[in-house]
Amino acid sequence: MNKTIRRASVFALLLVFALLLRATWVQFYEGRALADDTKNRRNAIETYAEPLGNIIVGGKAITGSAVTTGGDLRYKRTYTDGELYAAVTGYASQSYAPTQLEGIYADLLNGTDTRLKTALDTVTDKRADPGNVITTIDPDVQKAAYDALGDKKGAAVAVDPTTGQILAVVSTPSYDPSTLTDANTAGTAWKKLNADSDKPLTNRALRQPLAPGSTFKLVVAAAALEDGLYTSVDEKTESEDPYTLPGTRTVLKNENTSAPCENATIRVALQYSCNNVFAHMAVQLGQDKLRATAEKFGFNDDSQDVPVRAYPSVYPSGMDESSTALTGIGQFDVTATPLQMAMVSAALANGGKLVSPHMVSQITDGGGDVLEDYDDEASTTQIVSSSTAEQLQSAMQTVVEKGTGTNALIDGVTVGGKTGTAQNGENNSKAPYAWFTSYGKSDSSGKQVAVAVVVEQSDAARSEVSGNGLAAPVAKAMMQAALRS
Repeated sequence: MNKTIRRASVFALLLVFALLLRATWVQFYEGRALADDTKNRRNAIETYAEPLGNIIVGGKAITGSAVTTGGDLRYKRTYTDGELYAAVTGYASQSYAPTQLEGIYADLLNGTDTRLKTALDTVTDKRADPGNVITTIDPDVQKAAYDALGDKKGAAVAVDPTTGQILAVVSTPSYDPSTLTDANTAGTAWKKLNADSDKPLTNRALRQPLAPGSTFKLVVAAAALEDGLYTSVDEKTESEDPYTLPGTRTVLKNENTSAPCENATIRVALQYSCNNVFAHMAVQLGQDKLRATAEKFGFNDDSQDVPVRAYPSVYPSGMDESSTALTGIGQFDVTATPLQMAMVSAALANGGKLVSPHMVSQITDGGGDVLEDYDDEASTTQIVSSSTAEQLQSAMQTVVEKGTGTNALIDGVTVGGKTGTAQNGENNSKAPYAWFTSYGKSDSSGKQVAVAVVVEQSDAARSEVSGNGLAAPVAKAMMQAALRS
C-alpha cells in the first residue's frame, strides 16, 4: 500500500514539476514572443496610449497626434502635407506595420527606446517621453520637386554633395498617410491604394530601380578615364558610326543621326549622347572593369541604408560582348534608382568624393538632447580621381550649355548634367523612361546640389519623351530651390 502511495506521490510531483516548467517556459519565453506579436492588441493599445514623437522637416513637425473618438486606441497619427512627404515619413497605422522613417524609428517615436528612459522611468517602469527624428529634408526643395513632377509618374532625389544630406525624396503619384492611420477607416484606404495600378505606395525614389539609359554614360566615361583608356575628355575615341554590336548583325544607331559621333571625344559624345561611343567603350573596358567602377559609385550594394533601405541598383555579370555594349548605354540589365544617379552626380561634383547619403540628421529625446548625430557619422570615399571628376564636370557643363540638357540652364549657377531616355517594355513597346541627373553650383555662394529625376509616364506623346523635355525642368526647379540664397 505504501509503495503504491509513494509511486502515486512521485507521479503527482512530476506532473506538478512539468506544470511549473511549462508555466515558466510560457512566461519567460513564449510570453516575450506573444508580447512582440504584431497581432497582440495590447501592443497597439500601448503604442497609441500617448501622443507619438515627431518627424521634423526644416525645424517644423510634419507629423502629430490626435485624440480618437472611440475604441481602445486613444491617439492616432496625423500628417501635415502628407502627400508631399509620404516618401520620407511612410506611415504609422493602428492597423498596419509602420513604414519608412515611421517604421525605422518606431521605438523612438513611441517612447519605448531604452535610450529615452530616465532613472526614475526605469524604477517606476513608466514609458518614457517619445523622441523626435530630425531630417535633412529641405522643405523648399521637396516642394519644388513635388510641384514640378505634378501629375507625372516618376521620382526625384536631391543631395548635398559636400555633406551627403538628402534634401528631397519625392515619388509620384503619392498618397496621404493620414488615410491609413485610423483603424476604423484604414482597411478601405489600404484596399484602394493597393488596387491602384500606379502603385502610389511604392517609393520610386529609393525602391524602384529602372534602366537609367544614357545617364549611365557618366559611369562609363569615368571608368574609361580612370582606366587610362582615354586620358582626356577631349581626346578622340575609336568609335565607328553606326556601331554593330559584337557577334551580331544588330546596328546600334544614334537618336540624332546628324550628330558628329564618329570617333567623337567623350565631351562631344556626352553632349550629343552618342550611343556608338559608349557601347564600344564598354566593350573596350570589359564588363569587369566597368562593374568595378559602377560598384564604387554604389551599384550592386544591397545594404544601402539612408536610413530607409534603398533597393540595389544593378550592374550585371556573366554577359557576352554584345550585352556588355548595351550596358554602356544604360540598357540590357542595368538598373538604377534616382538616389543612385544622384549619387553619381554628387561624387563628380565633389571632386570624386562620395559622402554617404542620409536623410536623418539627428534623433533626439523628448527634451531635445541628441541621442545620435548622423551628420557626424557620414563617411567619405574617394570614388574617382579629382582629375577625372573635374574633366567630367566640364563635359557635363557642355551638355547643359549646348547639348541635350539645355532646359536645365540657370542664370548665376554653373550646371552640369546628363540626359537619358531608356527603353521600356519588350521591344521598347511602352513609353520610354525620361532621365536627367545633374549638379548645380551657385556662382555667388559656392553652394552645391546634385539631383536625379526620372519620369516613367506623362501625358506627352511618345515622340516628345526625352530627358531634356520632361526630367530636366524638374531638376532645374529643384536646383533653383536648393541654391536660392
